[in-house]
Amino acid sequence: MNSVTARAPSSTANLGPGFDVFGLALDAFYDEVQLTKQKHGISIITDDSIPVSPRKNTTGLVVEYMKKKFRIKSGVQIRIKKGVPAGFGMGSSAASAAATAVAFNKLFSLGLDGNTLVECAGVGELASAGSIHYDNVSASVLGGFIIVRTKPLDVIKILPPSDLRLVVAVPKITVPKKKTQVSRSVVPKHIPLSDSVVNLANASSIVAGFVRKDSELIGKSIQDVIIEPARAHLIPGFYQVKKNSLKAGALGVTISGAGPSVISFATKKSNLKKIADAMKKGFADKRIDSQIVICKPSNGAKTI
Repeated sequence: MNSVTARAPSSTANLGPGFDVFGLALDAFYDEVQLTKQKHGISIITDDSIPVSPRKNTTGLVVEYMKKKFRIKSGVQIRIKKGVPAGFGMGSSAASAAATAVAFNKLFSLGLDGNTLVECAGVGELASAGSIHYDNVSASVLGGFIIVRTKPLDVIKILPPSDLRLVVAVPKITVPKKKTQVSRSVVPKHIPLSDSVVNLANASSIVAGFVRKDSELIGKSIQDVIIEPARAHLIPGFYQVKKNSLKAGALGVTISGAGPSVISFATKKSNLKKIADAMKKGFADKRIDSQIVICKPSNGAKTI
C-alpha cells in the first residue's frame, strides 16, 4: 500500500459549559487528506490557501510526530483538500489533523487505538491554536459526542440521540489570523464559585442527555455563564442571532467552539428551516451575510 486517503468531519467544541472538555462531530463539512509514501522528507500539496511548510501546517506536524513516535523511515507526501471553513469554530484544523492521523495509521499498518490517534492528531493543533487541545480532534477522529479527560489522556465517546439536529450559522466576516489565541485571551482567569456551579450543573445535564438519548435535555442544558459572555462581543450580532433562534424554537444556542459560528440545538421535529431563517436574519440585522447549515452528528474519520 503506497497511498491512503482519509476523510474527517467538522466538529463543534465546548457545547456551552463544557469548555475544552466536550466535542461533537458534525456532518456539515469534511476535509480530505491523502498520504503517499515517498523516498525522503515531508511535502505538502494543496489548492487551498494554507501553509505548505510542514512545520506550519497541521497535517505536517501530525506526520512529523507520528514518523518520529513510530520510527517510520519512509518519507510522506501530503495532499490536502479543505472542506471545513478555516477559523470559524468548526474544527477546521482538527479535521485535517484527524484525517492525517487515521490515514497514517492505515498507510503504515500501525493498528492504533482511539486514544493514541487522538494524541497524534492533537499535535496538529499547535499549528493553528498555538497549543494542544483535544476537544475538536477527538470528535473528528472518533465521531459522536466526546468527553476529554487529560493527564493521562482518556477520551470517552457517547453515541448521540438519533433525533438530534443542529443548525449552524457561519457569518461571512474576516477573522484574525490567530483567531483561536484571540478568543482564548478573553477567557476569564478567575471565576466566581457560583458561576462554576451553574456551568458544572449544565455540563452534567448535557452528559445525562447524551446517555439517556434525550435531545431536549441536551438542548436545554446548553447554557454557559462563563465563556460565552466573555466572547460574545467578538461576534457581531451574537445575542440577536441567539434570541431569534430561541424564539423560532431552538432548544439551546451557543458559540461554536471559539466562534464566530453560532450553533443551535434542536430535534428533527423542530421547524429547522424557521430556526435557520431566524439565525440568518439575526446576522443580517448587523448587515452580515451568513452560511446556514442544517446538520446532524457525524461518525468519525475514516479511510475512503
